[in-house]
Amino acid sequence: MNMSPGAAPERVTIEGRYVTVAPLDAAVHAEALWEASRGPENDALWAYLPDGPFPDFASFQADLEFKSATTDPLFFAIVDRASGRATGRASFMRIEPRHRCVEVGGILYTPALQRTRGATEAMYLMARHAFEDLGYRRYEWKCNALNEPSRRAALRLGFTFEGIFRQHMIVKGRNRDTAWFAMLDSEWPDRKVEFERWLDPANFDAGGRQRSPLMLASKDSS
Repeated sequence: MNMSPGAAPERVTIEGRYVTVAPLDAAVHAEALWEASRGPENDALWAYLPDGPFPDFASFQADLEFKSATTDPLFFAIVDRASGRATGRASFMRIEPRHRCVEVGGILYTPALQRTRGATEAMYLMARHAFEDLGYRRYEWKCNALNEPSRRAALRLGFTFEGIFRQHMIVKGRNRDTAWFAMLDSEWPDRKVEFERWLDPANFDAGGRQRSPLMLASKDSS
């Protein structure tokens, strides 16, 4: 068994069929992300994130400039290839090359990205990069235990529920119990095949509807 350290994630660009996962750059991505996430109608996007919602573009841009400069979390923009505009962001965080463990988090999917092929592809691209390029053996997903959409997403994407860390954090002045999920390197080959089957254009009809669903969900034992 290989117990050597993994590689630290770097600011690389990962090309997909529907989206590009690109290093977050406030100068390039702030305007599009602001327009796609601003306003009270989008307040729910920020309900379980430690940041936002932001009162104006200046504060949003300043936060994105800070995120663009950090290395852990290491943030990426999710850019729609058809429009060339950023529609979301995500990060590698809690990066532990020595243990070859990394978390995907800080995920913001705007309405333009939600429930699209690109939304799933972005998570596939980041998982593939973690396992195949960086050599990680454990890929984590964590969320507020009350965040049912995030918990369902983790299971749909092939993560296994591992338990609840009670009183784990204080976020925006409120207690957060954290639900933990993970995917292992031994599980990735089968997950990869299913991701690629689902993402294939042949899996979608002329109206863009999936012909068969993504079959990665594991039973939530909570």
